This record gives sequence, C-alpha cells and structure tokens, in this order.
Amino acid sequence: MQVNTAEQALSILENDDVIWCQSMAATPYKLLEGLKNVARQRKNLTLLQLHTEYSEPLADPELDGHLRQRAFFVGASTRKAVNDGFADYVPIFLSEIPKLFRSGEQPLDAAIIQVSAPDKHGNCSLGISVEATRAALQVAKKVIAWINPKMPRTHGDALVPLAKFDRYFEQEAELPQHWQPVQNPVTQKIGEQVASLIDDGDCLQMGIGAIPDATLGCLGNHRDLGIHTEMFSDGVLPLVEKGVINNSRKVKHRGRIVTTFAMGSQKLYDFVDDNQEVFFLDVEYTNDTAVIRQNKQVMSINSALQVDLSGQVCADSIGTKIYSGVGGQMDFVRGASLSEGGRSVIALPSTACGGEVSRISSLLTPGAGVVTTRAHVHYIVTEHGIANLRAKSMTERARALINVAAPQFREALASQAYKDWGLKV
Repeated sequence: MQVNTAEQALSILENDDVIWCQSMAATPYKLLEGLKNVARQRKNLTLLQLHTEYSEPLADPELDGHLRQRAFFVGASTRKAVNDGFADYVPIFLSEIPKLFRSGEQPLDAAIIQVSAPDKHGNCSLGISVEATRAALQVAKKVIAWINPKMPRTHGDALVPLAKFDRYFEQEAELPQHWQPVQNPVTQKIGEQVASLIDDGDCLQMGIGAIPDATLGCLGNHRDLGIHTEMFSDGVLPLVEKGVINNSRKVKHRGRIVTTFAMGSQKLYDFVDDNQEVFFLDVEYTNDTAVIRQNKQVMSINSALQVDLSGQVCADSIGTKIYSGVGGQMDFVRGASLSEGGRSVIALPSTACGGEVSRISSLLTPGAGVVTTRAHVHYIVTEHGIANLRAKSMTERARALINVAAPQFREALASQAYKDWGLKV
C-alpha cells in the first residue's frame, strides 16, 4: 500500500515490535526521522541495526520506554548512546546475523528499508547494502519501504518485489557519502608496507579508511587482482579502470567483484549502478569461511585499535567503551588462512592520542574485546614495519611486535614483556 509520508508508512508498527533497520549507506534515514514521532505513541519498540547513518535523533532519552536501539555494530550515530546506557551493543560475527533471523532465534516483526524505484517488472533493489537485510525480509511480518530514485540498482541478492511491501512511500533524497580520507605520512607508510605483502593474483578483502586506500594506491603495477569482501569503497575504482582488478583468477564468481555493501562517493554509487560485474550478496554467504577459502591467495586486510604482545587483537572497544563491533574481521582472517596461499594482515598506526599512547601494549586495556585471537593472527603492520606472528612463540611474537612499535615505547615494552609475561626479549 502506497502512502504519502514516512509516518503514515510506519503507522502499522505495534507495541513491542522488534524492527530490523537496513544499515550502512542505505540506512532508510527518512523512515528513521518519522520513527521518532511514531515511537512516542508506542511502547517497547526495539530497533535492530548495524552501523546506521543519520540515526542520532533515536538516541533521545525521551524515547526511554518507547524505543531502544540494539546495535550489532556501533558507529558514530550510536556510539554515545551505547556507552551512556541508552542503547545496547550485541557482539556477534556479522555473518551470523542472518542465521539468527532465519532460524527464529531472533524474532522479527518488521523491517524498514530503502530501495530503488521499481523496474518495469515491479522489482526494486536494496542497492548498496544487502548485508543481513535479505534475511530480514524473508522472515519479517511487516515490510516498510522508502523508495528513493537515487538508490542504485544492483545485482546479486538485492532484488525485492514491490508486492513485498506492506507500506511504502516515495521521496528522492541524497545517499550518505563518505569521502576518501586525506593521507598522512603514517597511513601512507602503512599502505606501502601492506602493499609489499600483496602478490599478483591475490583476492582482496579490505575495509574503508585511509590505510586501505593507501594500500590500494600502491597496487597500480600489480596484475589480476580480485575482490571478495564484506565492503568496498572508492579506492578500488582506479584499479578497476586500469584493469589491475579484473577478478580473472577467482574461483568463486570469476570476473565479478563480490561484496555485501558499499560506501563512498557518488562516483562509487554510479559505478555499481546496474553493473553486472559487481554482485551484492547476503552476508551469510560473503563472510562464510567455507566460501572465502575457495578462492586462492585470499589477502585479508583489517584494522585494530590495540594489539598486545601475545598478538591478541582488539578491534571493537577502547577498554570497556564500545567503539565499533566484531563485524567480519574474524570471518576473513580465518577464511584467508584456510585459502591456498592465503594471508591476513592487521594494520594500524603504532600510536594514538598524538603519539602519547602506544597501540602495541604489553597487555590489552582492561575490558578490551579480543576480536582476533592470537592463534589466528598472521601479519601485524604499522608504519615501522611488518611483524609476522604465524607459528611464532610468545617470545618471538613479543620481539617482533616491539620492533614495529613506535621507537619511544620499545624499551618500556621490553621491560613490561618480562614483568607481565616472563618473556626475555
């Protein structure tokens, strides 16, 4: 049923409903604007989500008892609410969220989504973010859609019939854009270090940010690279245009970029629009280690907030303060390890707080979450070098990590290694 406004579309929500919200750059933010007003007239709504854009109004304490956000991945819009106790964080692998829906372990009453305009056959597209939304649409009792003509039409698992919607409205609005970050000497050096580990024919997984972009910027002379990733951004576009990324050596989906969402500039969104060389697939599939490992030479590139001297990687919190989420890091670290010729990289600047704090520490800050275990970690890369921890002893790990820490912290780290771990480095 077509209606005129977001609030009219959301009027079918009932007390105690559990709602899935499509996330990332496809966040249906016009529906979220209306949801704040509708929620005031309801009790005990729960909004499940990943990283959402423009959702800050839902963190209003006045919504207590009316609506509570439950985030499987925390972003700028929800970080304060989670850490202030006005929203909840659920640590979970991104690949497992669709299983929660499909199995019924996580009941779902409604899904709110943003889609492209329908084609001549009455089919819309989830566009730039499929993630767990495809699974949510399969089980939700009510589907509420914002049709945005600005949303690209993408291929893969993005198709959704107009007839699936219980309520929908149409409004043209810009998609959230993320511009490529400005490089600095630290991120550029890290990018160069990571790029030195990449071989011709590698199948890449990477995230968004200065370090992935710096790495991609160093690959112009490589050949036959592929992409099978959780997400990608603008950094891949020059390499596609040059033919460096052609996906010709992939086993799974040869000739195609595989992802579950994309986030970047309008140029990126124009690139994926009706591009049959890019598949947006269910995250239960893209992040499945059994799928990832089938491609040879998988190179997984991820980031961290802190690494201890045993190789434990914290990527979701700063101490007890939640910063992001578990996401798909472990899925790809493990998938790359199982791939023939595969490797994984955790890349991070050696310091934080303007050089006052070492990100490589003897022990993780109390409360810090271990996202990648020391048994899984392979390469740790900073601007000071590359530490290969694969099959290394605790002493060898500590020594390698101290060597890539910022020079001003190395002596203290060596002392702490003995004090905390009994390691003579």
